[in-house]
Amino acid sequence: MGGVLIGFGIIGSVILVGWLLARFGIVDQEGRLVLNRTSFFAASPALLFTVLSKADVGLLFSSVLAVALLAFLSVALIYAVVARIWFTRDPSRIALAATATGYSNVNNIGLPVAIYVIGDAGFVGPMLLLQLLVLAPALLAMLDILTSGRASVARILTQPLRNPMLIAAGLGALVSALEIELPAPVLAPLEILGGAAVPLMLLAFGVSLGGDRPLQPGTGRKEVALAVLLKSLAMPAIAYALARFAFGLDEQLVYACTVMAALPTAQNMYQYALRYDRATVITRDIVLVTTLLSLPVMLLIAWLLAPT
Repeated sequence: MGGVLIGFGIIGSVILVGWLLARFGIVDQEGRLVLNRTSFFAASPALLFTVLSKADVGLLFSSVLAVALLAFLSVALIYAVVARIWFTRDPSRIALAATATGYSNVNNIGLPVAIYVIGDAGFVGPMLLLQLLVLAPALLAMLDILTSGRASVARILTQPLRNPMLIAAGLGALVSALEIELPAPVLAPLEILGGAAVPLMLLAFGVSLGGDRPLQPGTGRKEVALAVLLKSLAMPAIAYALARFAFGLDEQLVYACTVMAALPTAQNMYQYALRYDRATVITRDIVLVTTLLSLPVMLLIAWLLAPT
């Protein structure tokens, strides 16, 4: 369990630096937009390309991935329906928060969890591919259409050509599928640039905490509460039920699916919200609260389900 604590500690330390930068007036709330844009348009595309160019795209087709996808769709759909009826009619706000209920922090927290809690880092790859190649492109395409005010067939078909992250993900997957070996001089600058993606996202998140306090009245606390309950409690329960009863997976795989479903919401969600200027406070608070709750939830799952 030490690796999980280390993973949380690393993330918290970088977020704290961002908060301190805002607290002492070194970076203001406008500065966080610069950090986010740098990540969205440069660092994150480089990271996506380098990760996916070395990944096994065939991992997208497995029972473990089916469990993860169905669990995501379940909580996202529940959130969208409840939010539409009781909270808001803003489709962009619903799309971002619904996605945040199931989009997990696979990279920063998922890797140490897979290694030290499950005992196999291989569970990170399939979930990472699912989110980068399927879920994120779908959300970004939806946000592009909703924020543009138009929904033409041509715009939908050409949307990937206007989004640097989708372009990078597609090229990376193509390189992997064709088994192209890129020379070191090509990969090296991309790896350096991609290495800045996560720190920039975490710093921007920390700076945002130096502005308005989290969970203030009038900021959509009921929406945050619904998303947190679905992400932290319902999603692991659904993943467990699917893995054990629907797919009949063995004890180790059931445990792995349940633990990975308990991961907190990824900081990418705040990045996307900030990029499109939609639901930024709600998304930030979902990321923050699910991150705080995920450790005790995963410890409970490990105590109840860990194979002996």
